[in-house]
Amino acid sequence: MKASTIAYKPVGLALGAASGMIAAMAFKQAWKLVEGEGDAPGATDEDRSWKEILIAAGLQGAIFAVVKATVDRAGAVAMRRVTGTWPG
Repeated sequence: MKASTIAYKPVGLALGAASGMIAAMAFKQAWKLVEGEGDAPGATDEDRSWKEILIAAGLQGAIFAVVKATVDRAGAVAMRRVTGTWPG
């Protein structure tokens, strides 16, 4: 394993945690725009329809994937700028 990959591990873990928090906040705001409510339905929310639950899950998954990819890519680019090698 390359040294840059090993050095990037703690950075990647921190970025992953940060991206999760950013994605959660973004999803909460997006859900307010979609539904006008604060809380998105959970899979076992008895009072919500299948349609509403699946829309919320799809939106949440899309937001989390985009935020994670953005943060991971930005971290890798920053690591290459600092070390001169790609961490992967």
